[in-house]
Amino acid sequence: LSICWFNTVCFVLCIRNFPANRSLALSLTVSFNGVSAALYTLVYNAINPVSTQLYLLLNALIPLIVSFAALIPILRQPPLEPLPPDGVRRDSFMFLLLNVLAVFNGVYLLLFRSKTSDVTSARLLFGGSILLLILPLCLPGLVYARNWYLHTIHSSFRLENSGFILVDVDELEIHKGMMTRQASGEGYQLLNDDMVRTAVTHVQKSFIEDDSEGCCNKLFTRNQLGMLGEEHPLSLLLRRSDFWLYYIAYFCGGTIGLVYSNNLGQIAQSLGQSSETTTLVTLYSSFSFFGRLLSATPDYIRAKFYFARTGWLTIALLPTTVALFLLASSGSLSALQAGTALIGLSSGFIFAAAVSITSELFGPNSVGVNHNILITNIPIGSLVYGFLAALVYESHSVAGSKTGSVICMGRDCYFLTFVWWGCLSVIGI
Repeated sequence: LSICWFNTVCFVLCIRNFPANRSLALSLTVSFNGVSAALYTLVYNAINPVSTQLYLLLNALIPLIVSFAALIPILRQPPLEPLPPDGVRRDSFMFLLLNVLAVFNGVYLLLFRSKTSDVTSARLLFGGSILLLILPLCLPGLVYARNWYLHTIHSSFRLENSGFILVDVDELEIHKGMMTRQASGEGYQLLNDDMVRTAVTHVQKSFIEDDSEGCCNKLFTRNQLGMLGEEHPLSLLLRRSDFWLYYIAYFCGGTIGLVYSNNLGQIAQSLGQSSETTTLVTLYSSFSFFGRLLSATPDYIRAKFYFARTGWLTIALLPTTVALFLLASSGSLSALQAGTALIGLSSGFIFAAAVSITSELFGPNSVGVNHNILITNIPIGSLVYGFLAALVYESHSVAGSKTGSVICMGRDCYFLTFVWWGCLSVIGI
């Protein structure tokens, strides 16, 4: 319940404060969910790596402390105002830098957390992770300091008040005269353009009014679909067929990846790769993290190559299908690692992109409610897919001689499960 509430508040804050770059802000926010376990592990190893009670205590205290620290700027944020084009471009550049830092942060946390052989090295690695986490907080300050310098310090050095000048005074006066005549000519041209544009507008308006009862106007306005971003309250959302198509696509894509990660330890055990469980979990987490960061790529290439977000979602479903059929066809360690990486990349992209898609299709102001309705398929899918996997697993299992627990070894334990999951992921595409 607390995770659902926390995610909803974060999503709503990102959408309200960064309306022009909300997908970039959301992908950056969601991506760090994949490295939180690695950060907790570093903290735990740096303090006392033999105390399990300490790990539980850290899980209880750190979110509480961070939430109270984040509450102060949230409550004291200024009124929201639309940004000028320069401000939007500045924010886009800022998010690009933050994504680059996030990549370094993710590589550091997910690759170097296994290098903690003793407490001293763990503390050094933890100090480096704290530095990487604090560094993004300095970037906005640097940008605002640069803008303050350009508008305050740099603009105070006027050419007219300078004690020395490298341009001849007569040439400067000639240049000013030329600029004045050029400005007057441009003003005259703009005036003429405004007059022509006004005349054309009046002609178009009169033409539209004369044709308002014509068949063409009725043809274009009849049964016209709502624009993207139109607000959908709950009653309207549940009546839309495109929402349920979106629901099924998420159910047959991202939810399968989540269930796969929950069963990853048992899958590795059945294939005789129990010693590789930690590596597989790290592999899934790292590729899920980078998949969430990649969800911001469509916004960076939108100017050169535009593709609908729903199209990107369809492309993101493909690696899951390929991975599941790969796992069904081979039980080798390399196939297991490749399939885990592909599923992590696909599910991470879907988890991060889904919030932006929900906001774009069904309205940014209702995203808190609408997205929570969408992710109800996660517990439903976990129950359905988990029950299916349990049936296949138990049908090929034998009772353990000592513990009496049900154990299944071999490819048959999850072969039909991978086939069924792969076929269901095709439905999502």
